[in-house]
Amino acid sequence: MNKIIIIGAGIIGMLSARLLAKAGAGVTIIEQGYAGQESSWAGGGIISPLYPWRYQDAVTHLAQWGQKHYPELLNDIHQSSGIDPEFIQSGLLYLDIEDELEQAQLWEKAHAYEFTTLSGCALKEVEPSLNFSAMASEQQAWFTPSIAQVRNPRLVRSLREDLRRLNVPIKQQTQALSFITQNGQLQGVVTDKGKFYADQVVLAGGAWSARLLEKYMQAPQIAPVKGQMIVFKAQPDVVSRIVLSKGRYVIPRKDGRVVIGSTLEFNDFDKTTTRDVLEELKQEAYRIIPALKNYPVEKQWAGLRPGSIDGIPYIGEHPELKNLFINAGHFRNGVVIGYASCQLLVDQLLGNTPIIDPRPYGLSDERLVNDCNDIDLRLAI
Repeated sequence: MNKIIIIGAGIIGMLSARLLAKAGAGVTIIEQGYAGQESSWAGGGIISPLYPWRYQDAVTHLAQWGQKHYPELLNDIHQSSGIDPEFIQSGLLYLDIEDELEQAQLWEKAHAYEFTTLSGCALKEVEPSLNFSAMASEQQAWFTPSIAQVRNPRLVRSLREDLRRLNVPIKQQTQALSFITQNGQLQGVVTDKGKFYADQVVLAGGAWSARLLEKYMQAPQIAPVKGQMIVFKAQPDVVSRIVLSKGRYVIPRKDGRVVIGSTLEFNDFDKTTTRDVLEELKQEAYRIIPALKNYPVEKQWAGLRPGSIDGIPYIGEHPELKNLFINAGHFRNGVVIGYASCQLLVDQLLGNTPIIDPRPYGLSDERLVNDCNDIDLRLAI
């Protein structure tokens, strides 16, 4: 039985551990903080890239595989853990994409996505809570009814419980410091709580992934990108669809809460929230859904996305150290492409036929750097 250490207990690390444990591998997760409490907890949980036509095919292939297989996975995790991750097929309504309409239509045809063009009464029927007084009478919107969502905090809770039932240990507040190597092969991890030996190691540390590697070898081009979000304590059915307008999204939850997000900030590992962003997100919420003025903001928070230079995650073995595998750099799409990226990584670890071509996600020289401080993530989506 393979012994595998996973560094990082976010959605990527825990999903990878679940797949490996179910395949019979012995898995231990090492987490510097608490399981599922970084970007995995903070995200909106939309099971789609926000503007999918802006991404390269490598992201689309992962997203489409995940969209196809998520319902079964989430139902299985729900039944196994007893915790509902709240998978809801709420659909995604795109506003204000007139300038990208031709590009979006070409992408739609190439990838067989289901889009419906709406205006007037048809648009009002799909989402009556929209700010129609601020719209031109002829304004069109795009609706994708198949797009679903999951509630991130509940997903990470259900994954933690599922892994407990699978007897997968999660070593929390345990920081990986360096690697144990011999003859160019990885044999384990040195942490602040001692040494852990394994046949293979998976680095799934999110925004922190490059920090561990850049001390010893070339690192993937991953850096933190802060996103601030707020949630309104509203009532069920105030909003029924995910709405995307001018880069801001509105996500209705099952209990009536409504999530508004999110910013893109390049401030290193700073997770503080600001009053200016709170006010900006509130005004954006009122602009899109005026009824939210009647409800209080319950919470504001921030997370650090693991941004990659091209928006494509790194999935594969590191070229400088045998048995070290990377699964990181998912940027804004950790949920939607996370399941497929975990399955693709597990296929490589276990020598199975991969679900899709792994080459676009590999750690080529062009995608590795010695100093991640020079990354300009403004080039990414």
